[in-house]
This record gives sequence, structure tokens and C-alpha cells, in this order.
Amino acid sequence: MNFYLCLASLCLGLAAAIPPFDRALDSQWHQWKAQHGKSYEANEDSLRRATWEKNLKMIERHNQEYSAGKHSFQLRMNKFGDMSTEEFKQVMNGYKSNGSQRRTKGSLYRESLLAQLPESVDWREKGYVTPVKEQGDCGACWSFSAVGAIEGQWFRKTGKLVSLSIQNLIDCTIPEGNNGCDGGFMDNAFQYVQDNGGIDTEECYPYVAQDTECKYKPECSGANITGFVDIPSMDERALMEAVATVGPISVGIDSANPSFKFYQSGVYYEPDCSSSQLDHGVLVVGYGSIGKDEYWIVKNSWGEAWGDNGYILMAKDKDNHCGIATEASYPKV
Repeated sequence: MNFYLCLASLCLGLAAAIPPFDRALDSQWHQWKAQHGKSYEANEDSLRRATWEKNLKMIERHNQEYSAGKHSFQLRMNKFGDMSTEEFKQVMNGYKSNGSQRRTKGSLYRESLLAQLPESVDWREKGYVTPVKEQGDCGACWSFSAVGAIEGQWFRKTGKLVSLSIQNLIDCTIPEGNNGCDGGFMDNAFQYVQDNGGIDTEECYPYVAQDTECKYKPECSGANITGFVDIPSMDERALMEAVATVGPISVGIDSANPSFKFYQSGVYYEPDCSSSQLDHGVLVVGYGSIGKDEYWIVKNSWGEAWGDNGYILMAKDKDNHCGIATEASYPKV
């Protein structure tokens, strides 16, 4: 389904209710469309313009409040500016929690309760993390997260950073309970790789951002795992220890607030964020602090143009903010 299209009658009805545009923004609107390659029919253009203006004004208001010291992060307009919150969730957020099965499918993480952990960790600096990728109009965030965790553990074992196939997981993990571009769960992806005996490389099985038939080739396998581990739910200390001692960790988060969609920089703290309503799979690749603000370093799958070169710093040790420690896991190799 193309979420950028709507029935003509619906468009006409909604168009009649659209408030007058801010004509001072005409040039900025046309520049934004040209920058992101946007083109619409007349009625849809009006709808998109109205949504874009609403988002732009929200961003400007937030940044004014940031300048006044009311927020710890800034926003900016990006390619998602013409999408409503509900539409964005349908297209971009494909994390499907399966918490009821976590304790029966994966091993339970056992904390060593180390007295001292590093004050900061960034696995990008150690060669564990491949470049940021872009999922496009496919709700396969869970696959990007799972692949990132496997890539990190394979590097830890072999010293070789191999870009693995996201499409392999999208196409082949339906028997484990995933639904391709319509959503999935990282533990199900880990289960597939373990049972299958491997996952292909990205070079051999490239990403096409849509559901296709399973085409796994054993001769193209770039990594394998022996199992996976679930970190105790809502335990940020356990997540911190795992990140510090294991490597990049797959997590589910709540990314539903518009402020997440337009994040630019700083430590993301959104009071309305839920610790239980998770909708997006991402990868924690480290942690650190800026002054008194502690953060998790999170790799997203919306391309390098989003956020801070594809990353976001999410508030750490603030009551499991956005559910970052609610359903965290990693593969064993």
C-alpha cells in the first residue's frame, strides 16, 4: 500500500477543511519538495503542505524552547515533514513485541554485577558497527537491529566486520513469527539464524525494501550464531553491563512522539515517551554523558540524513526512558 496516496473523494473532503497556508513559507515549501524529490497531485499537495506546516511550526516552537533551556535536544525538518504521526507509524515503525515468548526462546542474561564499568563506551570506535543504513518505506526496523547485533558479535569473534543481509531476515523469518515489511521481532530473527545455520551477506542478498521470496544461499553465508540472550526487562544496569562487556545490543523503543521523528542533536528526553508501548527496533552501540545528562548511543535505520548522522543520543538512567531496556537482547556466536 502506498501511504502517500488517498482516495480522491477523501482528499476533496479534507482539502475543504484545510486552513489557509502561511504564504511566507511558500519558497521554503518548494525548496523542501525539491530537496527531497517530492511531487504530488493538486489535492494531495494541499494536504501535504498543511501537514508540513504543522510539523515545521512544532519544530520551531521546540527549538525556541530549547534555546530557553527547556529541552536537552534540538529538532530539524527532514524528509518526513509531510507525514502525519499516524502515517509515519504505519510506514516506518515495524517493531512487534513478543515479550510473552522471550523467556522461553532465549537464554536469560546473568549479570556479573561488576563493581566498575567504563564511564563511556562507543563500539563504533572499535570497529564493531557497519555504516548507517536506510529502511525506506518498509517496516523492517527489527531486521536492521538484529543484523547490527549479529554483525557486532561476529566482529568480536572473528575480527572481521561483514555487512549482513537485512533482506534475508525479511524474506525468511515468517515461520518464526515475523511479517517482513509489516513488522517483526529481533529474537525471532536470531532464532531463524540459529536454526538456519547462517545468514547471507548483504553483497550476496541485497536490500530491496519490500517482501520477496526467501532466497537464502548457504554458500553466501557471512555469519552464524549459536543462540541469543534476553536481558532482564527494564533493568538499565544490566543493559549497561551488556553494552560494556558484550557489544552492540538490540532494543525496542517507543518512537511514536513527533519529536523523535525530527530529532537532530542533543540528549533525547521526551516526558510523554512510554516504557511499555514499543514500536521501533534499534541498536545500542554505546553510552556516555554530556555534563549531567547520561545517554545511550543508538543507531537508527532511517539513513544518515536523519538525526545525528543516523544516530540519536537517548536519555539513560531515567526510569527506562522510552522503554530502551524493556526488551533488549543479543546473539551468541
